[in-house]
Amino acid sequence: MKTVTALAKAHGISRTTVLYYERRGLLHPKLRSANGYRWYGKEQENTLALILSYRDFGLPISKVCELINNKDNEQHNAALREQFQALEREIQSLRQQQHTIVALLQHPDLLQHSGMTKDRWVNIMRTAGLSDEDMQNWHRSFEKMEPDEHQHFLASLGLSDSEISTIRKL
Repeated sequence: MKTVTALAKAHGISRTTVLYYERRGLLHPKLRSANGYRWYGKEQENTLALILSYRDFGLPISKVCELINNKDNEQHNAALREQFQALEREIQSLRQQQHTIVALLQHPDLLQHSGMTKDRWVNIMRTAGLSDEDMQNWHRSFEKMEPDEHQHFLASLGLSDSEISTIRKL
């Protein structure tokens, strides 16, 4: 049997994380001693390992709660397939961004903002294989990473303030 601290150390996480999983109803100590210490057995360790695996797979805590509290293997498999597909979509989006960067690096003159228009930029993005959704994701990433530069870039395309605002709210 292990205490909260020993369990956390054994799994490379913080004591606070173990207690958080307890608050969320995912993990319960096997027993509590008279002095209030929580004690975890092998079953709780296995449950914690499963929780950590799901979290490593990128599943949100709400989905982990669902899966831990439901022993249906088909639901577990469906959740993992769904997460796999979400990761695949994210990977594809990142690959599209890579292709756009490669296209720009191969044509550095395109990076010169002088003479760059919205239509020309959209054409470059489409030539790189980006769909409208991919372009929106590109803008979201740009806005998240460099909001001031994103604003400057959009203004350099000659967009109106309202169009810039609309794009930045994506």
